[in-house]
Amino acid sequence: MREPDRDGVLETALPRARHQQRRHPRRLGYSADDLIDLEPGVINGIQNGEYRNLYNHENIFVADHGGGAGNNWASGYHQGKGVEEEIMDMIDREADGSESLEGSATPLLVAVAQIEMSVILLRQGLTLNDRYSKKLVQTYSVFPNQMETSDVVVQPYNSLLTLKRLTLNADCVVFLDNTALNRIAVERLHLTDPTFAQTNSLVSTMMSASTTTLRYPGYMNNDLVGLLASLIATPRCHFLMTGYTPLTVECQTKNVMVSSYARKKEASQAKYISILDIIQGEDDPSQVRESLRRIRERKLVNFIVWGPASIQVALSKKSPYVQTAHRVSGLMLASHTSIRHLFSKCLSQYEKLRKKQAFLDNYRKFPMFADNDLSEFDEARDIIESLVDEYKVCESPDYIKWGMEDPEQLLTGEGKASGVVDPKLAF
Repeated sequence: MREPDRDGVLETALPRARHQQRRHPRRLGYSADDLIDLEPGVINGIQNGEYRNLYNHENIFVADHGGGAGNNWASGYHQGKGVEEEIMDMIDREADGSESLEGSATPLLVAVAQIEMSVILLRQGLTLNDRYSKKLVQTYSVFPNQMETSDVVVQPYNSLLTLKRLTLNADCVVFLDNTALNRIAVERLHLTDPTFAQTNSLVSTMMSASTTTLRYPGYMNNDLVGLLASLIATPRCHFLMTGYTPLTVECQTKNVMVSSYARKKEASQAKYISILDIIQGEDDPSQVRESLRRIRERKLVNFIVWGPASIQVALSKKSPYVQTAHRVSGLMLASHTSIRHLFSKCLSQYEKLRKKQAFLDNYRKFPMFADNDLSEFDEARDIIESLVDEYKVCESPDYIKWGMEDPEQLLTGEGKASGVVDPKLAF
């Protein structure tokens, strides 16, 4: 990872890291790259680019028609069903050659221009759950800009349907959104008009840092299970926020790559469920322990009250292939309840379209929505509403009691929470 160069571009170590990953064939998610898309533009660029020799060309899939999904989630899902076996054959081949398969890590771009790839990978995640039920599925998911009007009018539909699959089929979702990435590029890197390549470099830098302890293993956090065990407190609350910085003093909140959309009062009530800091470079472990002690004693971080203040630190080696301007850099992976506000934003945008029955004809053309069957939308909305509820209850001391029947919605006052609760325990 590097500081911005003279052109303001944050150079990423990901391609070089991939070269290093070849030395650890036991990990499918970090040793074998499958390139999958329904339209050839991006993959053709990779195959003709500087890093084309880093990829196994047997692990590249592009649809024969090359027409993509037309920004329609239903189209991509339908096409993905037809090529599912071909893609799974690629994954099975790599899994068979793995010494100790732990799981898969999938870069999942839910941006409107990449919906065709997203849906195929979501179908792949569903099949992976069936075929490798004891292995982990982790995704790196980039959501569209929620603050501006999208060029794709069906973006709220696509986002909601994708969120449902991420909630049900992934074990861990490292969540980013273009609003935060653009803000970082403008405010921190001082780019007046960030390009896709420049914002993508932020994502690849974060991904590279998050796998550092796997590629340069130490005595802790050297496998995927160990890395995620301290972060995922409950199965459904598996969405993680990230922040990356050269650590001069401390990890700055302006470098967090997710927008919360919370009002001031709501933001003050949000709490951390867990934190993992991956510190890369030459750092004194005694100083790290002292910093953790001060954070806990002074209560500098607002943690949940129904569980321990889980702050984990992983010290990692620096890549020998990348020269950096800073002695130490750091990545924060955190489970934080404020992420529910981004989900609520997706729900509100969906409700505006659905209330007017707008643009649904494009979905009714496909089997999942045939005969005017829109139950898939209703089920997705219910699941995300319940997810919002669960994150909200995490901010209460009574989260342990959530999950029993709560017909009066005493715990949340919103959504479709369920559980029997003593009224004296409600907040």
